[in-house]
Amino acid sequence: MAFLGENIKKLGFGLMRLPKKGDEFDIEQCKEMVDMFMEAGFTYFDTAWVYEGSEEAAKKILVDRYPRESYQLATKLSAWTDCNNREDAIAQFDQSLERTGAGYFDFYLLHNFGGSRSAYYDEFELWDWVKEKKAEGKVKHIGLSTHGTAEELDRILTDHPEMEFVQIQINYADWNDPTTQARECYEVARNHNTPVVIMEPVKGGLLANPPKTVEEVLKAQEPESSCASWAVRYAADLEGVITVLSGMSTIEQMRDNVTVMKNFDGFSDEQKATIEKAQEELKKIPIVPCTSCDYCAKVCPANIGISGSFSAINELTLFNSFETAKGTEEWSVTNKGKARAVECIKCGKCEEACPQGIAIREELDKVAEAFGQKK
Repeated sequence: MAFLGENIKKLGFGLMRLPKKGDEFDIEQCKEMVDMFMEAGFTYFDTAWVYEGSEEAAKKILVDRYPRESYQLATKLSAWTDCNNREDAIAQFDQSLERTGAGYFDFYLLHNFGGSRSAYYDEFELWDWVKEKKAEGKVKHIGLSTHGTAEELDRILTDHPEMEFVQIQINYADWNDPTTQARECYEVARNHNTPVVIMEPVKGGLLANPPKTVEEVLKAQEPESSCASWAVRYAADLEGVITVLSGMSTIEQMRDNVTVMKNFDGFSDEQKATIEKAQEELKKIPIVPCTSCDYCAKVCPANIGISGSFSAINELTLFNSFETAKGTEEWSVTNKGKARAVECIKCGKCEEACPQGIAIREELDKVAEAFGQKK
């Protein structure tokens, strides 16, 4: 049986973070980046209905300029966004076709499973609908993307074996992270024999500038290689991967990625050992030892997003990027209907339930202070 991604090189161009001039995409720079990407033999492009302006940009920088059969275009349907019913959801497909002018999509994804977002795909009966789009020839391959748990992914792939691929977040920093569950989700996909598209290999750009001790490990092995290139190659080295998406925003990022990935055929044992050393250095940085078991959440009378708060403060500690960590807090706490750290009532029930012995109340105070929370 042929592997779904056997004719696709292991670097994909994510069109979510295209360069801008003011509030508009810098179309001329985007065209130059597309040309550099295609000339190096790479052909996979990724956008989504929910990426504002991205599908329209894809038309200008790619679809209008290259033969349709020369590239693969992926986009996504986000049933949890601005959809009151099934008709609103499936209307996104026609809008995506109109915006891109692509005629059909090589890869079409039901987008961003996880938590309450997942229910919309069942409620709006989109599983049979997306199979119909494939039967009509409007879609070549159907799949899904998820930021959810491994348990949920296993259930979805069990219930829907028609899904031909899955898009998940994987990078060497998140590989054993209990919140992201990168390794567990990857193993679920492999157990179902479902090919993988990898997103966030550079962790939103954070691994381009990792902690100094991590950078020293990588530079000692390959002084000439960027830290970002290590992250992309780590993801591409995994088995069963169709492609690794990089949301490139500059010509320099594109040049770096295509140069290192053009002839990439896997890590050597020495390179694998270097990544393991980098992961060990990350472990040495003192963070809250939360495993996201959420036993605390089950007994918290104030509904505090405890594990999400700790994920955010850990990210701030590791990468010193306030804006990224703030986004993690919003994603992991408020977007999940949880209360922020500042709302803790200091009852201590969480600490009685915590198997890691974390001084949760004290750590939540640090979170509230770090993110400027006020009652």
